[in-house]
Amino acid sequence: MAVQSPASRWAWVEIDLSALKRNTRKFKVLLEPGVKMMCVVKSDAYGHGAERCVRAMHSAGADQFAVATVDEGVKLRQAGIEWPILVLSEPPMDCVQTLVDYDIMPSVYTSELALALGECAAASGKVARYHLAVDTGMTRIGVRREDVLELRRTIDFHRGLECAGMFTHFATADAIDDWDFALQLNRFNEAVAAVREAGLETGLVHCDNTPGTVLHPECHYDMCRVGIGLYGLQPAETTAPRIQLDPVMSVRGRVTRAIYPNVGDGVGYGLTWRVPKQNMQVATVPIGYADGLARTLSNNMDVIVNGSRCRQVGRICMDQFMFAVDVNNARAYRPAKPVEMGDVVTVIGRDGDEEITADEMAKLRDTINYEVVCDFGMRLEKVYV
Repeated sequence: MAVQSPASRWAWVEIDLSALKRNTRKFKVLLEPGVKMMCVVKSDAYGHGAERCVRAMHSAGADQFAVATVDEGVKLRQAGIEWPILVLSEPPMDCVQTLVDYDIMPSVYTSELALALGECAAASGKVARYHLAVDTGMTRIGVRREDVLELRRTIDFHRGLECAGMFTHFATADAIDDWDFALQLNRFNEAVAAVREAGLETGLVHCDNTPGTVLHPECHYDMCRVGIGLYGLQPAETTAPRIQLDPVMSVRGRVTRAIYPNVGDGVGYGLTWRVPKQNMQVATVPIGYADGLARTLSNNMDVIVNGSRCRQVGRICMDQFMFAVDVNNARAYRPAKPVEMGDVVTVIGRDGDEEITADEMAKLRDTINYEVVCDFGMRLEKVYV
C-alpha cells in the first residue's frame, strides 16, 4: 500500500482534501441561489486541520466559517484567513479587544458583553459585528426568545455595534416530523418576526445545522451552518439516504516491531491477552490512547493490514497498540501473510476491499463519529493528500 507518512513518527492522520471539496459542493447544491453556507471548523475542523480545510471549503463554495473559541478564530486570522468568522458562543468580556482587533464575530446573548464590545469597537474607530443567539428550547446558549426585544433595545443604540446575524440551534434536527423541532422553529420564527416588526436589523437569519440542511430545506433561510457532514460523516441515520458523503480522514501507522512470541506469552499491561498457539505474530504500532485510540477498545477492535483485517490484542497503551497475525490460519486471524516492520496498518480508512469507518469505531466505543475524529486530530501529525 503506497502512502505518505511522516519521518518523525510512524503514525499519522491522512486528510483527503478532494473528498472534503466534494462534500462541500454536495451541501452547497442543496441551497437555493443566494443562501450562504457557513462551514463549522471548530476543534481544528473536527480534527482535520482548520486552516487547510477552510481554504479547501472556500474553494468549493463556502462563504463563512464558525469556530468554538476566540483562539480558534485568531489562529485562522493569523494564518491569513480573511472570510467572516463567527464564534458559536458568547466569549468572556476580557476578549472584546481581541474580537475587534481580529474582526471576529461573537455570538451575543447578554447586554454586558454586547456593550463592552461596542465600547471597545468605538474606541478603536470600528464597528463590531455580532450574531444574536436565541434559545428556542435547547437550553444551552442564547437569549430566551421572550427577552430578545428587550436585549436588542438595550444595545441597539450603540454606534459601535452591528447585528450581522440572528440564529438558533436545533436539538432534534435529525428527526423527521418531530414535535420539538417544530416547536423550536416556531419560536425562532416568532423571535425573528418580532425583531423585524420593531424595525430592528436581523442580519443573516440561520438555524439549520448539518442534519437540518439535509432534512429541513424549508428553513434554510439566509444561511445554513454545516459541520460534521463536510468531513464525510453522517450526523444521523436519517440523513444517510438523502446525501452520499465521502470520508475525509484516515488513521494509519506502520509496524514498528513484529515477533513470534512463545505460546502462553502475555501481551500488554495486565497481560489481558495471551498467545494461544505457535506461528502467531504479535506486531506493534505507535498509536495509543493519547492519540485518540480509546483504551476501552482494547481486545475489541480490528485493524487492516495488507488489505485484510487483524485483531487488536492486549491493552491499548498511551502511545502504542498491538495486533495479532495467525500465519497458519487465515480464517481466524487474517491475513495469513506475515507482517514486517514498516508495513502500513489502517486504524480508520480503506485498504483494498476492507474498510473501517469512524462509525464502526464509534459504535464500539458507545459514542458518536464526531468524538472519534476529534480525538484522532489532537496529537497525530496530519498528512494532506
